[in-house]
Amino acid sequence: MRSSACTRLRMARTMEPLAKKIFKGVLVAELVGIFGAYFLFKKMNTSQDFRQTMSKKFPFILEVYYKSIEQSGIYGIREQDQEKWLNSKN
Repeated sequence: MRSSACTRLRMARTMEPLAKKIFKGVLVAELVGIFGAYFLFKKMNTSQDFRQTMSKKFPFILEVYYKSIEQSGIYGIREQDQEKWLNSKN
């Protein structure tokens, strides 16, 4: 009985560093995701040309951008983009 308790204690101690590494990895991944989303939003918010690129490559991400700014009360960006892109084709 005593040896199984010692074995469990040793396993718990060896699992701690692994759990810490996993936690740090998850934390780093979340931070990278947050900063990536911020910089992507900032780039889309300041560059109509970048939004056009996003409309061709990742239209679903651009749709999320439009919906988020419309949700915050800013309207007309989508229409301005579509008008400019339509005029640039002609």
